[in-house]
Amino acid sequence: MDLHITDDAAADRLLSDNPLALMIGMLLDQQIAMEQAFTGPLKIEQRTGALTAEHIASYDPEKFAAAFSETPAVHRFPGSMAARVQALCHTIVTDWDGDAAAIWTRGNPTGAEVLKRLKALPGFGDQKAKIFLALLGKQYGFTGAGWREAAGVYGDEGSYRSVADIVSPESLTLVREHKRAMKAAAKEQKS
Repeated sequence: MDLHITDDAAADRLLSDNPLALMIGMLLDQQIAMEQAFTGPLKIEQRTGALTAEHIASYDPEKFAAAFSETPAVHRFPGSMAARVQALCHTIVTDWDGDAAAIWTRGNPTGAEVLKRLKALPGFGDQKAKIFLALLGKQYGFTGAGWREAAGVYGDEGSYRSVADIVSPESLTLVREHKRAMKAAAKEQKS
């Protein structure tokens, strides 16, 4: 896989090579810019020395939160997001033997099964799980039966709704335009 989400070659390489990095980036993708969220795993690796589920799950929580808070911060809510990342990693260690990719590879699962597995993870609600499933299917080589249907509108071919559709600076612009239009429509409905 060769992802191009952040416009930072080292961060994109880590996302491409390390399934846990991709999951953590998705977890962090809320209330901050997508590029910042998906560069978070590289910052975590650089500040803590490794990016494995075992390493993060066993890291001292106060020191982990401090690593999130270093400038530039990993997330605008460093304490709560550090705890969420550790909870995710603990679940991956406990339920998936420390292998994030097992969530979508173990047992040759269908798209619906992977969606169910993702929604069982800390920090992955319905929408985040569908977006991540679409990212797996569109860019990460996941071919489980019915993945597009399970991902809902995020699995639509040729859509520019989420990080699953970012493959270039141009597609990032299209995703941002879509998000702005959705926010404007929601604001209009509230008026």
